[in-house]
Amino acid sequence: MQRPVRHSGPLRAALITACGVCGPLLLAACAGAGAGKFSPEEFGSTNTHARSYAATTAQTCEAARRALLSQGFVISIADATRVDGRKNFQPEPELHVEMEFHVVCAPDGKNGEKSIAFVNALQDRFALKKSSNSASVGVGPIGSLSLPFSSSDDSLVRVASETITSPTFYERYFVLLQRYLEADSEALGKE
Repeated sequence: MQRPVRHSGPLRAALITACGVCGPLLLAACAGAGAGKFSPEEFGSTNTHARSYAATTAQTCEAARRALLSQGFVISIADATRVDGRKNFQPEPELHVEMEFHVVCAPDGKNGEKSIAFVNALQDRFALKKSSNSASVGVGPIGSLSLPFSSSDDSLVRVASETITSPTFYERYFVLLQRYLEADSEALGKE
């Protein structure tokens, strides 16, 4: 029977630190494999994440809130200048995806009749990780004996996190936001 190796003192601390530092880097490297080459922010385009509207910041943020609600997002923050929402997906049995959507409404111009909606979406992917339980029993001069349990723990581990950069994705959202702004202005015109 092979006796388990036990590390103590400074060696154990160094191993724990190395695992804590290298583990997330390895996960990120594995998750990014095949996802394409990483490109640093270029600050070139100003229309992917922002759009101007002929409405106040409060009206724009209310339309942004309704657009997210219409797509099944749960709203966590909503006021005259900011809207945050979250939506969960499970595309595969052992894969879970969370999308966070953030909208900031800022005035555009002096009179406050125009505004800009700044939008970004973050997508986190989680994978199901299974770990089996085992116990060690000390038996005097013989050493310790590891016994596997039949139970296992399942936990979700984040394997990727990225900001969505697709211009088409944001364009569809801005079109939907515009529809809600137009519906609100038509309703106000009828009163």
